[in-house]
Amino acid sequence: MKQAFPGVWKEKGRLLTLNLVPGFRSFTEPLVTVSGKEYRVWDPARSKAAAAIANGLMHFPVKPGIKILYLGIASGYTSSFFSDIIGHDGVIYGVEISERTFRELNPVADKRGNIVPILANARMPEEYGWIEKADVVFQDVATDDQSEILIRNCREFLKPGGTAFLSLKSRSIDVTKKPAEVYRQEEMKLSSFFKIVEKVRLDPHEKDHMLFVVRRKAGT
Repeated sequence: MKQAFPGVWKEKGRLLTLNLVPGFRSFTEPLVTVSGKEYRVWDPARSKAAAAIANGLMHFPVKPGIKILYLGIASGYTSSFFSDIIGHDGVIYGVEISERTFRELNPVADKRGNIVPILANARMPEEYGWIEKADVVFQDVATDDQSEILIRNCREFLKPGGTAFLSLKSRSIDVTKKPAEVYRQEEMKLSSFFKIVEKVRLDPHEKDHMLFVVRRKAGT
């Protein structure tokens, strides 16, 4: 078994994280035992972060003990693997606007203990202004102002030197343009506030998606 990043392993073509809650499936993910330890299989077809890692992502600062602001956490699939990685000393503040999806997130958060669900609109960070500053901000809100939402939240919550991820769905921005054109357009917006660290296309796991890895520019 090969370690891809702290807390993330590759084994027989699969991505694995060490299960924070042994014996418990947060979803329907397979559990694998290696050398007496239980791991969860992280499916790139269900997670943009996993898709990026499977497609060769080089920068992944999710690691034990950090604080994450997750925008658009939904039912918590990807964040459950982040939960494995950051461990009991880390915390994920998960913002979700859908009440139905929020109800699905709650039992996952309750069992894991390091996810704080927040029913709020990611366009309005003042609704959750009480949270701590984050080492990592992950944005997975599929809407036409994705870049603006990320910038707004990072201005409020991203620590100096912290990293942000934007899971960009091109067809949520403009269905009439080619994905490559949308990616260039959004990169220009991001560049006003961030340094672009890395870009990874997520096809074929996530069609017409790109993951941007960015860091806040000094003075912004």
